[in-house]
Amino acid sequence: MSNRLADMTTHEAADAVRRGTTVLLPVGAFEQHGPGLPLATDIVRAEAVVERVADQLGDGVVVGPSVPVGVSPHHLAFAGTLSLRPATFVAVLHEYLQALAGHGWRRVLIVTGHGGNNAALGVLAQDVLRDLPDLELAWTPVTALAADHVGAMDVSEVHGHSGEAETAQMLHVAPDSVRRDLLEPGTTTLDELDPLSHLARTHGPPTLALPYDRLSKNGVLGDPRRATVDDGRAIIDLVTQRIVTFLAEWSTT
Repeated sequence: MSNRLADMTTHEAADAVRRGTTVLLPVGAFEQHGPGLPLATDIVRAEAVVERVADQLGDGVVVGPSVPVGVSPHHLAFAGTLSLRPATFVAVLHEYLQALAGHGWRRVLIVTGHGGNNAALGVLAQDVLRDLPDLELAWTPVTALAADHVGAMDVSEVHGHSGEAETAQMLHVAPDSVRRDLLEPGTTTLDELDPLSHLARTHGPPTLALPYDRLSKNGVLGDPRRATVDDGRAIIDLVTQRIVTFLAEWSTT
C-alpha cells in the first residue's frame, strides 16, 4: 500500500493513524531561481527528500500534501515569483495540522526547501504548543541540514540562492528541469555588493533583510556552473539519512 495520504482511502488513513505513523509535509516556494533553475525549485527539492525518507521508512510514515508557495517577498522583483504573507503561510499550515491532529495523528515533520519559510515555521511551532498541545511538531530545512558538506564544497565567496549547492541538488533530483546552457554566475564576491548588502552578508546576527534584486542582478548568489551531480547526490543523501535517523528516534520516545 502507498504511504502517500493522497493515494489512501479514508479507511486506510484511519489505519495509518492507529499504527502511530508520522506525517511528513513538504513545503517550498514559488520564486525565481535565476536564469537556469525553475520557479518550483524549492518544493521540488523538499518533495524529493520527503520521498526518499518515505521510501526508507515505509509504513512508519505518511506523506501529506505539499505547500508549494511560501514566504518570498524578497524575490518579488523577479517575474513569476508568488509569495504568501508569513501570517497566511502559518495559517494554512495550522489548518493542515489542526485537521491531522483531529484525525488522531500525533507527530508531524515539515521539510522546507526554502529558507525564507524558517521564521514563519518557528512561529507556527509556538502556535502549535499553545493550540494543539497533543501534537508534536518538528521542522527542518533541506540544505542547512548538510551544511558541513556544503562548507567543504568549492563554492564562491558569496554563495547561496541558486548557487552551487542548490543547483547541485537539482542536477541530482530533477536534471531535466535544469537549463544547463542558461546557468550563469550571479554575485560571487563581497566586493560586488554595495555597502548595505555587504553588511547584510557579512554580519548576522543581527539579521538585515534585503530584496534579492539588490543582492544580485540576476537573482543568483554564487556560480551554479560549478555545481556537480555528485555534490547534489551527497547533499540529498546526507539530508535524507539525518532525517531518517531523527524520525527513528522520535518514533520511540
